[in-house]
Amino acid sequence: MSVFKDKTLLITGGTGSFGNAVLNRFLRTDIGEIRIFSRDEKKQDDMRHDFQARMPEVVNKIKFYIGDVRNKSTLKYAMKGVDYVFHAAALKQVPSCEFFPMEAVKTNVIGTDNTLDAAIDAGVKCVICLSTDKAAYPINAMGITKAIEEKVAVAKSRNSGNTKICCTRYGNVMCSRGSVIPLWIDQIRKGNPITLTEPKMTRFIMSLEEAVDLVLFAFEHGQNGDIFVQKAPACTIQTQAEAVCELFGGKKEEIKVIGIRHGEKMYETLLTNEECAKAIDMGNFYRVPADNRGLNYDQYFSEGNTKRITISEFDSNNTRLLTLEETKAIISSLEYIQNELKGVPNIR
Repeated sequence: MSVFKDKTLLITGGTGSFGNAVLNRFLRTDIGEIRIFSRDEKKQDDMRHDFQARMPEVVNKIKFYIGDVRNKSTLKYAMKGVDYVFHAAALKQVPSCEFFPMEAVKTNVIGTDNTLDAAIDAGVKCVICLSTDKAAYPINAMGITKAIEEKVAVAKSRNSGNTKICCTRYGNVMCSRGSVIPLWIDQIRKGNPITLTEPKMTRFIMSLEEAVDLVLFAFEHGQNGDIFVQKAPACTIQTQAEAVCELFGGKKEEIKVIGIRHGEKMYETLLTNEECAKAIDMGNFYRVPADNRGLNYDQYFSEGNTKRITISEFDSNNTRLLTLEETKAIISSLEYIQNELKGVPNIR
């Protein structure tokens, strides 16, 4: 029997790439209901029509709720009768968060606080908050607000009653909405050179399916306040760009380097030095347990951790770097890429 059998799952920001991936994975299972909570009625309508066409026999399991995580009252309404929550609503684009940092605060920080409060009040059994590698040693507004999101989740977990709260942190999800590969494909098809920021820049890569796997692993194995990361491989941006060129007939020799944009790093970190000192190896994943010493501030001055001086962070420079052929194989295995190569429209 599935743990989701006859249960109700709510996904905040559910019209995004992650929400679509969850629906594709779960809609034909024994889950009872999936609630899509978001503020964009056009995206909800597009999703509704897409799943009506592709999965008419189970589309009645999807329920759409218009609302905003900034508005706690809309969350409280949507949370009634919910068993589990995947909190994916966020402002994710680095440039927009840099120009409008308070908007990122309202969605990524206050929106998370509202979501967790509503879930706790409704007696939700488990909430998984989706975060990003940009939250580790953050340098941009998006990463800083996602780091605070994690802190809010861990703090809430200390007094969440019967509601378990965990976070997942992951790197670049290939072919998700707003990511670089669809941009490159479009540039190639228009006969333009593809643009990249810095050839030696490295990034963790994972598929949407792996992003869902990480959330489900946290759901199954997490304890209150945990942060989970996948042991993801990485590649240079140059390697990724060349792989896309080879798959779609682009000219590698015409790749245009535009330079690092404001708010970007040369590499990303999934686990900080400090987290590595207490991280638990769980095979394909790391689990970072919460610091639950309570509000006795004296312990922050009297207790340290000598292990920290021997541990190195887990970043996209010191993980396994994929070769061009390995990168191309991973990219070509994605459903999005297979559809693009066949000329089939993608809904993301």
